Amino acid sequence: MTRALLVLILLLVTAPMARAQQLVADLSSHLVAITTGFTGADLVLFGAIDAPGDLVVIVRGPPSEVVIRRKERTVGLWLNRSAVTFKDVPGFYEVASSKPLAEIASAEQRARYGIGTDQLRFETSKKREELFVAPYRAALIAARQQSGLFPAEPRQTQFLGPRLFRTTIAFPANVPTGLYQVEVLLFNNGAVVSAQSTPLVVSRIGFSAEIFSFSQQHAATYAACALAFAVAAGWAAAAAFRKG
Repeated sequence: MTRALLVLILLLVTAPMARAQQLVADLSSHLVAITTGFTGADLVLFGAIDAPGDLVVIVRGPPSEVVIRRKERTVGLWLNRSAVTFKDVPGFYEVASSKPLAEIASAEQRARYGIGTDQLRFETSKKREELFVAPYRAALIAARQQSGLFPAEPRQTQFLGPRLFRTTIAFPANVPTGLYQVEVLLFNNGAVVSAQSTPLVVSRIGFSAEIFSFSQQHAATYAACALAFAVAAGWAAAAAFRKG
């Protein structure tokens, strides 16, 4: 927080010197380190504006290809009958705003910048009709919301006076690793008047990273070790129970 206060002071002093840049922002840290026992992390985004307006913060995680399948009952069994492959789906997506999104920008503007889960549109690997794709997209978003990776409600961006602002970005324990983009948009009268994008890295470090790397490079050995550990743990628990 000491670093954050120093940067806020610097932003306050330098903002009048850069009238053309109406928005400046930074993160309390540009790295989320996943170690053994990681239970999630909170980062602070802070900054200053040099013009009146409303703020929207968009956090997007590393993109990947996602396949959503639909099960249908066939001869008494539930089987995967159809599927849609979505491209460039963020592994994590969160929004923070200084007002309700509908009060900041129109649906068209929100769709243009991908603001809010209801405005997310993912390209498909094959050209499909929107009526066919819509249920699959809704299922994808619902699954990500249930896992905590697409928070349903925007967080609040707070103004600390007329020019300074801050918000908290909360990453769950299951946050995917990779390169993230934190985008800050300044709206005035429903239009974007300034924007800034800041990179962020989520990465495994230490013993957790070594275990993950081993599991990826030696999957069979890792699985055998995990099974052996589970059996040994079960045997030890049973032995302790018998002694008790």
